[in-house]
Amino acid sequence: MKNVKVGLVQMSCTKSKQENLDKAIEKIRDAAKKGAQIVCLQELFTSLYFCDVEDYDNFDLAEAIPGPSTDALSKVAAELNVVIVASLFEKRAAGLYHNTTAVLDADGKYLGKYRKMHIPDDPAFYEKFYFTPGDLGYKVFETKFAKIGVLICWDQWYPEAARITALMGADLLVYPTAIGWDSKQDEETNKDQYDAWQTIQRSHAVANGVPVIAVNRVGFEQDGAMKFWGGSFATNAQGKLLYLASHDKEETEVVDLDLTQSDYFRKHWPFLRDRRIDSYQPISKRYIDED
Repeated sequence: MKNVKVGLVQMSCTKSKQENLDKAIEKIRDAAKKGAQIVCLQELFTSLYFCDVEDYDNFDLAEAIPGPSTDALSKVAAELNVVIVASLFEKRAAGLYHNTTAVLDADGKYLGKYRKMHIPDDPAFYEKFYFTPGDLGYKVFETKFAKIGVLICWDQWYPEAARITALMGADLLVYPTAIGWDSKQDEETNKDQYDAWQTIQRSHAVANGVPVIAVNRVGFEQDGAMKFWGGSFATNAQGKLLYLASHDKEETEVVDLDLTQSDYFRKHWPFLRDRRIDSYQPISKRYIDED
């Protein structure tokens, strides 16, 4: 049996990058005290979710990766002997920015980064204004405790991204996320949206036989138009919920994952065995039109 303890940090943020970084480090310490070996932070945790507006001043929030935030987190990772999955706003070069997640090993070593591949452009989620789509491909990081496949928020709606990352040998999939409800919409719509969000990610666990970790932020931000719905969760390799966070509170939880379950479920539900890879060429088309 190979078990790994994964910490999920669901928190609210302020306008101060330093305050947010300090809070995240405090919660990483809390997770480590609870036994976490891997700690996952939410999307863009060092700032408010600034993509609700198109404002050139927000580019000043970006930083190099590796850079100041990864340097600070690297020291914490080494001190606590924990792996840290940290989502940051990357300034790659003058005028070139990405939504990026860095992975730091338990000895503090910077292992690399994943750049978000799917970039949304919706009301209050104007990410195409800020982020260039990722060009590193899908990534798996070999850490001290597990092979971590990292995807980011909007990526979570795409089964292709989950499948490719799982096929690269990921022991678990991690989704740092920032998603919420329009404060003007009704509760039935809120529930439908959250259920869809959770269902699609749990389906990735089922289809690929790997645990899924989704870490979302919580609370009202900016002018209160968007309420981030929290609801962070962890599943086993068959999509069973092992932990479900509230919609309105900061929470730090540690979940024990049995990574050997992947072999069991893949033998009994042999989706990888039965894939007809010879028939999948049409998936690379934007849409399959009739001639």
